[in-house]
Amino acid sequence: MLGEDQAIAVVGIACRLPGAANPSEFAALLARGGDAVADAPAERRALVPEVPGVTARGGFLTGVDGFDAAFFGISPREAAAMDPQQRLLLELGWEALEHAGTVPAALDGTRTGVFVGALADDYARLLGQHGPDAVTPHSFTGVQRSLLANRVSYTLGLRGPSLTVDTGQSSSLVAVHLAVESLRRGECTLALAGGVNLMLSPESTLAVARLGALSPDGRCHTFDARANGYVRGEGGGLVLLKPLSHALADGDRVHCVVRGSAVNNDGGGSGLTVPDPDAQRELLLLACERAGTDPADVQYVELHGTGTPEGDPAEAAALGRALGAARPADRPLRVGSVKTNIGHLEGAAGIAGLLKTVLCLRDARLVPTLHHDRPHPRIPLDDLGLTVQRTTEPWPDTGGSPRIAGVSSFGLGGTNCHVVLSSWSAASEPDGREGGAAGL
Repeated sequence: MLGEDQAIAVVGIACRLPGAANPSEFAALLARGGDAVADAPAERRALVPEVPGVTARGGFLTGVDGFDAAFFGISPREAAAMDPQQRLLLELGWEALEHAGTVPAALDGTRTGVFVGALADDYARLLGQHGPDAVTPHSFTGVQRSLLANRVSYTLGLRGPSLTVDTGQSSSLVAVHLAVESLRRGECTLALAGGVNLMLSPESTLAVARLGALSPDGRCHTFDARANGYVRGEGGGLVLLKPLSHALADGDRVHCVVRGSAVNNDGGGSGLTVPDPDAQRELLLLACERAGTDPADVQYVELHGTGTPEGDPAEAAALGRALGAARPADRPLRVGSVKTNIGHLEGAAGIAGLLKTVLCLRDARLVPTLHHDRPHPRIPLDDLGLTVQRTTEPWPDTGGSPRIAGVSSFGLGGTNCHVVLSSWSAASEPDGREGGAAGL
């Protein structure tokens, strides 16, 4: 059993995702099995290179050029030089605090940490294309990736750790892992953690296409026989984290609890970009060990699940060996991927999957994975003890024990992360709503 002194509570959430401008809209999108991947809107068509193998479909946000600079005390000139990813994170940080019922001004001077995962520098690339006359005194701070986290810390007066993390596609989940560890060490007393990804340059899409990672039909077919690559998506999300003991003392609403997490690397294998199922299996078991969780007690895993012909079989094999194969035939491990709803958010993919899982644990329901009709021939689901969640339904009965779920995110260079979450309930929840079954 994990004690309250080690468990980390999720007390606030914020997101801006394709088809969902906030957590309520995101929960509704997931519950109805919504597909927010669509043709690029007219104003974004220039971002899609007109080359073979590149589809105009993706998970797009609207209004990424909009920002209330005056609200954050930023001049119009400086705001124009800022990477829109910085601007989006400022908004999300404020919204996550509001969602938790925390007044942002009350955190000025506190040891609140900011941990942001990101891999894209599209805005810097665009600036370079406009020549030296486009460079202003605000350009350097406007496009530095470190400022993604630092801008939030500066604007809100936060004095805890402030880190921008780049581990490839696992960046935002690794940021959550680092925030949890920082809270447990006492480096900070509160932490904003998550990530951001905006598609602002056609060159970034072209690079992914030339790698051979994009689906020509513009869909993620996770664990499906049609798996042929992924479709890109954009957006961002943050969670507000606090030690569970502090959250209970403060009367916060606890959406769920982070029990434990782990990070590793494939460390070799057949290629730099080829996933290694042995390393992934080690990661899953290590995360469960740190969470004090029996692997057999995990009821759902939010997959990395890109829908690539090499990545999916490797992930399935690791899951089966670590968490699935010893289960009764009538109680397989349920798995799914939010990438089928909103596309692959790359540097922000992990936080998108984490937010989906937080909402599912909180609301005690599972939601469908789209575009899955027939299992990939290299993924024997029954033998592995896995089943793809394809409908919206109540979370399976746990007999009074907490609902437990895992979230996976894997980086292109082999940096893997897995986080174990569980439900939480307490009679003193502010709105009286049950957040889960029994406590940890």
